[in-house]
Amino acid sequence: MFFLAFFKGDMLASIFSTDHEVILAAWDYLKSYAIDCFFTAFLFCMIGFLNGCGKTTIVMIQGIVGAFFVRIPVAYVMSKIEPVSLFRVGLATPSSTIVQIVICGVYLFFLSRTLFKKKKKQMMPLTMNYVMQKHKENYNKICMIIKKISMS
Repeated sequence: MFFLAFFKGDMLASIFSTDHEVILAAWDYLKSYAIDCFFTAFLFCMIGFLNGCGKTTIVMIQGIVGAFFVRIPVAYVMSKIEPVSLFRVGLATPSSTIVQIVICGVYLFFLSRTLFKKKKKQMMPLTMNYVMQKHKENYNKICMIIKKISMS
């Protein structure tokens, strides 16, 4: 979709209009949309993973931050820069997506560190001391059997 919208956006826009100015304006917007298509693939993978892990609060937060604190303000600022172009206004969407990727990436980094620490604490090495503490009776029986076998 990225390549089609970025390099052949005029062809896509011509499906909906025959007016040359409309086609060029649509292509101008589609170029910024194409950039967003590229980054959205990564964002959706992160969001899907976080939702699957039950971390839906961070997904909600990054969505709100992306929409209300990045996309809308960037679109407004870009609309005030002369000459106004749909490409610049459309850059609000990929800007928002990049911020959302950063939020999810930072969260995943800290999540992976905490999960790894928890796993490390749960995983005790299987040493003789550990076996002796947990299974002292069985260990003593096994030692007696080994002694009997070695004496005979």
